[in-house]
Amino acid sequence: MSTDGTDLGATIRSWRDRLTPEAVGLPAGRVRRAAGLRREELAELAGVSVDYLVRLEQGRATTPSPQVAGALARALRLTDGERDHLYRLAGLQPPFDGRICDHIPAGMRRVLTRLGDAPVAVFAADWRLVWWNRSWAAVLGDPSRVAPDERSLVRSRFPVAGHRGWAADWPVVVANAEASDRAIVSDLRRASARYPDDPRLTGLIRRTLDGNAHFARIWADGAVGRHPEDRKTVRHPGVGPITIDCDVLADGDTDLKIVIFTAAPGSADESKLARALTAHTVLPPAP
Repeated sequence: MSTDGTDLGATIRSWRDRLTPEAVGLPAGRVRRAAGLRREELAELAGVSVDYLVRLEQGRATTPSPQVAGALARALRLTDGERDHLYRLAGLQPPFDGRICDHIPAGMRRVLTRLGDAPVAVFAADWRLVWWNRSWAAVLGDPSRVAPDERSLVRSRFPVAGHRGWAADWPVVVANAEASDRAIVSDLRRASARYPDDPRLTGLIRRTLDGNAHFARIWADGAVGRHPEDRKTVRHPGVGPITIDCDVLADGDTDLKIVIFTAAPGSADESKLARALTAHTVLPPAP
């Protein structure tokens, strides 16, 4: 049992203490020694016995069932993050709807607006492009020219007959194409374990396995991982080839990936990148 107040029992107590009777629709009743809920009140709200709640808070019970954990989370009015923390403290996998998220949280939107003129895009867990800024469109072409379901890095790197995507005019040359392809496939395999029931992801994997032998060969290796940073060359029609560094920042809750292109400071590539940006005024979609 932890002595620093971070174990399951202490955490439940702290959440109970912060929740007032009024917040859960209970009468305040007589004068209380503390503002929080009594054990009896929380037990009634969660549908568990007072004795079991006492044992949980005292650390004599540490493995509640998923049903009990869910009931406590609802009774305690926990946020999604707090609910997931409760499940993990109980040794349980947090509840998960199994669908890929395309929604960009408000905090991430604020980060995107602070990245200046760097070409930036946001990809979902299946590497579908869900947002880009005007600099990205200026350097790589306007993604709005293709349908949303064709804005896929996987489809561009592993083209399949009948699905054009960006494959015909993708202007990026990767320094180590094989390593980059393997990174994308291993990241996609990781996503497949987290989102096994997402039809968009499972359909993408199935079509690509059936239609692209290179993808099928890499997939068969079974590697699992994340896509790291790498170096690329963009074949820009106005300023010529631009060598850029590609950094990928991943959000742990949504699996959204922020992809950022930059050039070495003071280099000729930085100058060419700046010229490419000033030559276009393509507007990005709203986050």
